[in-house]
This record gives sequence, structure tokens and C-alpha cells, in this order.
Amino acid sequence: MLKRCLCAFSLLAACLSAGVVRVEIQSRGDVLGGREFGLAGAYEKLAGKVHFAVDPANPINQIIADIDKAPRNAAGKVEFSSDVYVLRPKQLERGNGAVLFEVSNRGGKGMLGFFNRARGTLDPSTGADFGDGFLLKQGYTLVWLGWQWDPPQKPGLMRLYAPRAPGITGVVRADFVVTEKVTSHLLSDREHIPYPADANDADAILTVRDKIDAPRRTIHREEWKFSADRNRVELAAGFEPLKIYEVVYTGRDPVLAGLGPAAVRDFFSYLKYGAAAGGSSALGSFPRAYAFGISQSGRFLRTFLYYGFNQDEAGRQVFDGVMAHVAGGGRGSFNHRFAQPSRDAHPFLNFFYPTDIFPFADLEQTDPDTGLTDGVLVRALKSNTAPRIFYTNSSYEYWGRAASLIHTRVDGKSDAPIPDNVRIYLFAGSQHGPAAFPPTRTISQQPNNPNDFRWAMRALLVAMDRWVRQGPPPPPSIYPRVSNDTLVAPEVVQFPKIPGVNFSTRIHKAYRADYGPQWKAGIVTLEPPRIGKAFPMLVSQVDADGNETGGLRMPEVAVPLATYTGWNLFDGKAGPADELASMQGSFIPFPLTRGEREARGDPRRSIEERYRDRDQYIGKVAAAALMLVERGYLLDQDMPAILKQAGERWDYAVSSASGGQ
Repeated sequence: MLKRCLCAFSLLAACLSAGVVRVEIQSRGDVLGGREFGLAGAYEKLAGKVHFAVDPANPINQIIADIDKAPRNAAGKVEFSSDVYVLRPKQLERGNGAVLFEVSNRGGKGMLGFFNRARGTLDPSTGADFGDGFLLKQGYTLVWLGWQWDPPQKPGLMRLYAPRAPGITGVVRADFVVTEKVTSHLLSDREHIPYPADANDADAILTVRDKIDAPRRTIHREEWKFSADRNRVELAAGFEPLKIYEVVYTGRDPVLAGLGPAAVRDFFSYLKYGAAAGGSSALGSFPRAYAFGISQSGRFLRTFLYYGFNQDEAGRQVFDGVMAHVAGGGRGSFNHRFAQPSRDAHPFLNFFYPTDIFPFADLEQTDPDTGLTDGVLVRALKSNTAPRIFYTNSSYEYWGRAASLIHTRVDGKSDAPIPDNVRIYLFAGSQHGPAAFPPTRTISQQPNNPNDFRWAMRALLVAMDRWVRQGPPPPPSIYPRVSNDTLVAPEVVQFPKIPGVNFSTRIHKAYRADYGPQWKAGIVTLEPPRIGKAFPMLVSQVDADGNETGGLRMPEVAVPLATYTGWNLFDGKAGPADELASMQGSFIPFPLTRGEREARGDPRRSIEERYRDRDQYIGKVAAAALMLVERGYLLDQDMPAILKQAGERWDYAVSSASGGQ
């Protein structure tokens, strides 16, 4: 159990690198009573707060939106702070010399569950919370740092404590969809902290529409109001299910959201370079720093690189390696006036926020429709601070997050060049996050997709560390391409006609959005934005089973018992039945026998027509997995667990419960 320190340990500013003023370690304790994790030995966990002060006059800090509007201390600097949480070897010299930072997704902690196959928790304390100990056995120091100002008011979430720009007003937009009739709704996204409205704002507008591209209908101002606490919008007649409601109002005193990426920049610069400057760190000094983020957090990392935050105040590179996972082509609302970092973009949630916006690819491209020329890594490459990067995506990101645009030209007609410091991996036939097994239906028409690509992510993390150490290069990029017809328009996908399965070519679109003439300076003046043409987005072609031909096939897709897709459709209750279900893929089992296949009219071969028995199936899975081990996409040490998992898949597939689906 974490023991409370009687007093916080503080480091004085004189000892620290620029930006970090002091680090308070408020609690400290052994992990699992001193249990050892391989060569790294015993671990400890520390929790506290990091205090920052940045100089708004420094050109490096002028990428922070509204930094010139923030309150300043007596020294003329802008102060803020962040929660910090650390798991590190008690004897740092036994670690691997690298710090691994997880960008918290909405304040949470996910990398132990992801890499260690552990139970999710905000404060890992039990054996189940640490899973198989993979990251700790690798010797990493694991760090979480608050970067987001608006997570829900829930204990244990990582949070940024940033100042507001007093006296500044501007336009704020909130949209939402409800699944049952209600008369009140929060102005923020999914229980996050909203920007309060002015209850007497006569210019506020509430509209409703049926589809993302349908015309808006204005609801008369006298029919609705803001709540007494100014955080909700209320409609006496009630908000109708599956309609898109949108309220635009005037906000005041915006939070400096861009101090979130600045905090990440300065803290990890301190961990890499602080001791070298004569300081003595409470957490240790690390020659290598890696950043990992899932979904929102992966988009944060793409945004972090885009703005140039990987260059610290001394011009040095902060992160050596970045793994942006299931971010697709997205970025996000992480550094502009009245930014709501929780807002993203989905087929039927959060519409037209600055998420899936140009540029998408790393190298400079010109959009022929707008004339804009830009690239995600333009600033980092120019300053020689571009890290080694892995973009890893599920199939869902190609349907729901514009992923194809990270490796095609803007017109979608050809493949784009990829920088030497970048690798791109698509996990064929997968959803945003692997579903639990046995698969179930949640918000969609088909069972959710359990294709477990986390095994490959463990191998890629090992490959990233070797690459940064100047060891062998990582496995080659593997993703669908225009040049070999594995990347195609949704209308060209040759998906088989499976009884009971509705295939739709409707895809989440990324649009050319105009947020007003001051958008480049981080100020939105048009809400809702003016929407132009959609960018062309492409998806993977499929084989006769409906399984994707482009990307990395995990063993369970290479030796299939089902069709695995990156798309699913809403069930009609959670969303319209013709819309993509947010972040869901499909698991569509093969018929068990030839007779069942013929009776159902299923074009896919049955399980009995593919595999003689369980042993042959496991043997084929083993062969597919060994091939991936040889190529560097899987770890040899994970083979026993992968084969055990394959056996569970087989047993489920041939059970009576599975055969009836």
C-alpha cells in the first residue's frame, strides 16, 4: 500500500531545467510488497504534483495559444501545475534507462492493461492490476502526467491545473445526441468540465438536425434555457433520441489548454536533461524517453508533434520515440482558444470539431481545394527534433478516423512517401480496442471484434527501444496501398453477402472545415465551422471471407474462424441502424459445418471444411505466429499464451453457443 509522506519532497527551481519549478512527491510506497520483476527488481510508486513556470516571451512558448493573455507572476512567467504518477525500479540502475510516458486518455491510466494485460485501475495496487508484469520486467520507468484540464470530477484522474485568460470572450459550441428523451444535457462531452454559458446570452442558438449533413432547424430561444449553474442546456419539450442537437454560445475566460503539451514537453525534458544541468532529480535521469498514447492520447501525440512541442526551450529533442496508437489521421482540440480536449469526431458523436483536419500526412502536401500546404512533421523535421515514430491503427480507423490519409496523397489517388523515421502498421480486421472474449453485442448489430493485436504491440515496443538504441531497424511498415489495390474506396470493397449481415459503404468523413480567419492563430470565430468538400478516404480490400488483405494479419485472422471487420453498424437504439457504430468492429463466425453453411446460404467455407480438428487448427496458428516472430511482429516469449488463446477461440467456435450465431 502506498505510504503517505509526512511532508512533500520539493526540488528548488535552481536545480531544475527550464519550465519545471518544483516536484512534490506526496506519497510513496513499494509495489506488491517488494515483489521483483525480472532483472529490474522491485518497483515503487510515487504520486504528487509538478509545478511549472514558462516565459511567454520565449519564442518556443509562443506556440501556446493565448500565452500572451495569461496571468503572470512577479518574474513575468506563467504558472501552472500537473498531477504526476510514477512506477519505477527502486534501484534505477537495474532499469533499462528509459522512461515510458503514457498520455492519459481523459485522465485515466491504460498502458498496464494494454501491455501487461492487466485489470484497469487508476491506482494499481494488486497483482491483477499489474497483469503479467511485462513493462516492469522490461525495466521501464512508467510515468503519467496530467495534461488535460477538463476530465470529469472523479478522484484519481490525472489533471492539468492551468490558468485562464481573464476577460477574453469567444464562441463555444456543444453538440450531443441522446438515446432516450431527456430535458437537460451537460454542455460538455461525456461528463467532462464544460465552459459555463451566460444565462442571459440572447445570441445563443440551439439547433437540431437528423443527420450530420442534414439542414439545421433552429429552436426558438424562449423554448429553452441554460441551467442555473450555467453548465447545462434545458429544453422543456425534451431532447429527442437520435437527433443531433447543437448549442452555440459565448464563453468567457478560456483555459490555456496549450499548457498541457507544454507541461509534457518541459517535464520530460527535465527527466532527460535536468540532471545533466547540475540538478538532482527526485525521479531519476533517463537518457531515453518514449511517449505512448491510445485514441485521444494518440491524437494528442500527433498534435504535440505538429505544433513543435518536441523541441524544448533549449532547442533539444524531448521524446526519442513516439507510439501513436489508433489515432488514425486525427489530431484534436489541445491548443486553441476555448479548446475542449475531450471533443473528438465520430460517425454519430462530436461533429466538426478540429480533429480530422488537414494536414494528415507527415511530409508536406498541398490541398488543391484550399491551397493550404502543410505536414504533421514539418516543424519537427526543420528543427531536427523529430522522434522515431510508430503509427499503429486498427481497421476501424480507416472507416472512422481518416487513417488512409496518413499515407496517401490528399486526392487519395496514390500512395504518399513516408519519412525514414516513421513506420506505419495496420492490424488487419480489428476494431479500435480488442473486444472481450467471448464476443458480445453492445451498441451494434454484430458481436464486437476480439482480434487481439496487443501481442504485436508488445513486440513493437521492444523494436522501438532497439531502434532508438541504434540497434536493428524495426519491422517494415505494413499497411494497405493504392499501388497494389489493397487500399480502395468503400464502394469497391468486395464484401461477401453473408446472411444477417448489413454491409454499408457509409464512412465517417473528414471535411475541409473553415473555423474562421484567425484559426491559424488558435482562435475559432466560426461556430459551427463552414464545411467544404470531404477528403477521399480509403479502406482495405477483403478476400472471399470478408477478411482484409492489407495490413498485418494476427494469427487469429491469418487462420480464421470468423470474419473480422473494422466496422459495425448501430443497433438502432444506440444510434441509427445505417450509421457506423463508434469504435466497433464485427466478429461474424463461420458456419460450423457444410450442412449449416448450405442451409443458411453462407458463401464462406465452414470450419469443418477448413480444419480437420483442433490440433490442426492450433498447428496452423503456431505456424502463422512463428512467421510473425521471425519477422519481428511478435515476441517468442508470447507464443505459449497466443496458442492458449487460440485454443479458447476454437473451443468457443465449435460450441453449440457459437454454432447458432
